[in-house]
This record gives sequence, C-alpha cells and structure tokens, in this order.
Amino acid sequence: MNRYETAVKRYFDAWNAGGADSRKSAVAAAWTADGSYTDPLADARGHDELAGVIAAVREQFPGFSFVQTGTVDGHHDTARFSWELRADEAPPGAAAPVAGSDVITLAEDGRIRAVLGFLDRMPEAAATA
Repeated sequence: MNRYETAVKRYFDAWNAGGADSRKSAVAAAWTADGSYTDPLADARGHDELAGVIAAVREQFPGFSFVQTGTVDGHHDTARFSWELRADEAPPGAAAPVAGSDVITLAEDGRIRAVLGFLDRMPEAAATA
C-alpha cells in the first residue's frame, strides 16, 4: 500500500469510526493537529471540529458507511479519490444516496493536512439539514 492509499484508508477509518473515543483516535491518526476538511456543507479545522463534523454526519445517516469507489490517484503531496455513503444493509448494486470525490493534501508524516470535498450526489433533505 502506498502513502496515498494508507492516508485514504485512515480517512475512511475516521469517517466510519463508531463512538466518540474511537472517532477521536481515528481522526488523530488520519489528520494533522491543524488539519482541515472543507466541502459545500462543512468547514472544520483541528481534531475536535473534524470529529464533530464526522459525528454529525454519522447521526444524520445511521446505519451507513463510507466506502471508497475506484482507485486513489496521487502525486507529490496530493491525492484524489471517490466514495459513496452506502447503507450497511443495502443489497449489492443498490444506489448509494450520497457520493462524492475528495482531494487531500498530505503532511510529511503521511497524515492529512487538508481535504477539499465535492458532493456528486446527495438527497435534497440532507443539503438543507
């Protein structure tokens, strides 16, 4: 696994972590202390804010998990990848209600310094929540 794939794996570990303590630990493993996450609905910086955004999404979509789709593409300190938020009990091939693509910038230690997220598909109700 290369450094981009490792960073993305830790990223999904954080988004899929259950419970505040495991989420906090996973966020610290994935992001630098001053790391950031920005998408059309959120702008967070630092471990506490990042864990808060993740917790809010997990509360809005209980029983769902973030899953990488496709491969990670990276160069220098930047990588991009796509994902879906799928229902844990969804049958194979079922459409995920939320999908997107993210671009990450890595620090020298391999943790994420910044995420720029793009939402490709999202239920209208979630956009206004």
